[in-house]
Amino acid sequence: MVQTEFSLPSRERAAVLRRHALHCKYEKAVELYANTGMPLNAIARQCEVSVGGLGSYLRRYWRELVLRRHHIPAEGGALQDIKIIAVGQQNVNAHAKYKDAVRACEALDYIDLNVSQVARKFGLDGTALANFMRVHYLDILLRREEMRRRLGVNDNVLHGARPECIAQYAAAVELYRTTALTMAEVADRCHVSRSGLSQHLRFYHRAVIVEKRRMRREAALVRKQRGDLSGNGRKYAPSARIEQKYAAALALYRDTALPLKDFVESTGVPMGGFRFYLHKWHRGLVLERSGIDGPLDEHADLRRVRVRMKTVAAKYAEAIESLRRQPRPVAQVAAEYGYHPEVFRDYLHKHEPELARRQGMALTPDGKRLSRRSQEKYAEAVRLYATTTENLKAIAARLGLTYNSVGGYIRRNFPEVVRRHRERLRGE
Repeated sequence: MVQTEFSLPSRERAAVLRRHALHCKYEKAVELYANTGMPLNAIARQCEVSVGGLGSYLRRYWRELVLRRHHIPAEGGALQDIKIIAVGQQNVNAHAKYKDAVRACEALDYIDLNVSQVARKFGLDGTALANFMRVHYLDILLRREEMRRRLGVNDNVLHGARPECIAQYAAAVELYRTTALTMAEVADRCHVSRSGLSQHLRFYHRAVIVEKRRMRREAALVRKQRGDLSGNGRKYAPSARIEQKYAAALALYRDTALPLKDFVESTGVPMGGFRFYLHKWHRGLVLERSGIDGPLDEHADLRRVRVRMKTVAAKYAEAIESLRRQPRPVAQVAAEYGYHPEVFRDYLHKHEPELARRQGMALTPDGKRLSRRSQEKYAEAVRLYATTTENLKAIAARLGLTYNSVGGYIRRNFPEVVRRHRERLRGE
C-alpha cells in the first residue's frame, strides 16, 4: 500500500480502529441513555453489555449526558473536572433534596419534633434524612440531641449505635483501621454485611474514614509497588478474576519458550490484554524472557535493550547443539534447519562467540587451530617445503598459489617446517 502524507503510523491506526469499535459497541446504549429515562442496568441488559463498562464509557466519552441525567450544571470549566459524586462530599441532587429539612433540624422552631417527624413535614423518608445528616451534618444532629435533652424533650428512642451492632462490627472496624484491606475484603473476612459495615463506619467511626481518605490521597501521589494501597482504597494488584483469566497463559509464558501468539491462541485470551497484563504485573518475567539482567528504567524500550530472547534461543538451540557436536560450515547448518545463513551467523557471533570462532577450524596435533580450507589448500605446499629443498616461490608457482599467502601461512603456523627446510639447505 502506498504511504501518503496523511497516513497514520500503524500503532495510531490500531488505536483509532479500537476506539471506533468501542463507539460502535455502545452506540445503541448511548441512544437509550440520552433519549429515555431507563436505569443504567436496564440499558446494559437490553444492549447485552456490562453495567461497569457502559458506565465507564459514558463518563469518559459522554460526560455531558451523565451530568444532565444527574441534573448537575456543566457551565464553565472542563467536563472531566466536574465531579458527579465526589468522595466524602454531597451530591448536588441530594443537597437540593434535603437542604430545607436540614435547615429545619437546625432551627429551634422544630426542636419539639424528632428527625422522622421533620422529614415527614418535608415529604421525605425519615431514615434517609437521618442517614444523610449522620454522614454530612453530624454536628447538627449532636447539637440537636443535646438541646432536646436540656429542654426535657424525650422521644424515648435510643440514639447512636446499638450495643449488639457495636459488638457485631468491632473486629471488622479494628481490622479495617489497622490494615490496608478494602472494606469489602474486611467484611468477607469477618463475615459481616458489606453495606452494613460501610454504614456503621460512616455513621459511628468517622475518624477511621477520614484517616483512610488521607492515606488514599497520599498514595495517589507516589509511585506504587504491587500490594501497596492505591488512591481508590484498593490494593495495587490485579483482581482475582484477571489473575484467573490469564493463569494458564502465564504458566506457558513462564515455563515454555513458545512464541506469544501460540499460547495466546491456545488459551483463548486476547493478545493485547495479556501483553498489558505481563508488562504491568509480571515485568520481571518479561525481562527474564528478553535476557535482560540488572536494573532497567521503567520506560526503556525492551526491544532495544534485550540481550537474547528465550523464544529465539529455543529456536536455534538444536542447530547450535548440532554444530557443536559436528563442526561444519555455518551456511550448511542454516540450510539444514531452514534458517537464513547470515541471520544465523549473526546470532552465533552475538550469543555464541566461542563457537563462532571455532567454525571452519581444525585442531593440529600440537593444539593449534587452523582453518580447514587453508589446510586443504596449502597441504601439498607444506609437504613439499618440509621434505624437499625446492624454493617456496617455485612451489607456489607450480601449485598455482600466491607466494605471499602460502609463505605467510607456513611461517605463522609451521615454524618447525621452515627450520627443517633451512637445515636441509645447509646440509647440502
